[in-house]
Amino acid sequence: MSKTLDRYKEVKKASVLGIIGNFFLFIIKGIIALFTHSEAMIGDAINSLSDILSSFMGFLGNHIASRPSDEDHNLGHGKAEYIYSLFISFMMFILSINIAYSSIKSFFNHQEFIFSYYLIYVCLITIVIKLCLYIYNRSLAKKMANIILEAAYKDHRNDMIITTFNLISVIFSLYGIYIFDSIVGLGIAIWIFFQAISIFKKSYDVLMDKSFSVETKNKVLDIIKNYPEVKDINHFNATPVGYKYQISFTIFVNGRLSTFDSHAIANNLEKEIVKKIPEVYLAIIHVNPLDLS
Repeated sequence: MSKTLDRYKEVKKASVLGIIGNFFLFIIKGIIALFTHSEAMIGDAINSLSDILSSFMGFLGNHIASRPSDEDHNLGHGKAEYIYSLFISFMMFILSINIAYSSIKSFFNHQEFIFSYYLIYVCLITIVIKLCLYIYNRSLAKKMANIILEAAYKDHRNDMIITTFNLISVIFSLYGIYIFDSIVGLGIAIWIFFQAISIFKKSYDVLMDKSFSVETKNKVLDIIKNYPEVKDINHFNATPVGYKYQISFTIFVNGRLSTFDSHAIANNLEKEIVKKIPEVYLAIIHVNPLDLS
């Protein structure tokens, strides 16, 4: 239980750091964007705003998911992470469309922006902060399976790439080339859109009870093979419960075994699966007798 609580505590800390970092970046990007009218910086500022909302949604989703099971929610509240991730993807879709519209409009109107060295400073500050957040979130994501952490570190990585292109567009403006600003703004919009699709798909799969991977199922089957008393299995099901899975299946054993012995096999198998496969939260095995005469 303490490991689970530590998991939610670490995700909460990462979400708070994300909110603070992105809020700071949104303020400085927004101020510079207003003075320079750079479409790339405007898009970058809006992207930071979406990051604030994403981190806040992640904070709420993690808070609800950390609640233990109760009479109304027998399997806990783990899917809250994915419900809030779904909300995040919707916001990202809307933001990407708005940024794309603004960038295309600027492109055809040949809109120029006011160069300022503060544009370069903001880009460099953003890259440094996002690099720190990326390293922190990625290290946590390696230790614990969590869609919020995974989405966060990928988002920080993407932001570094986006801001790097933004920095290139600013440098181009020194030579009177402003068209790259609109192109970067449109690129940011497309990037956000595809990231939204990725988050939506992963959240949708869990909420629609998509089974775990073939690799994980094969791990379970390999453990079952070590029990010669199990002659056959069927009705194999895997249902996501937050970031883990509840699995159930039926095993067939020699009908001449006593009820105690046959259920002891199932109990030992359940414990070994949960112990050896981190993705499995609970294993439920039904026992059927098999006539071997």
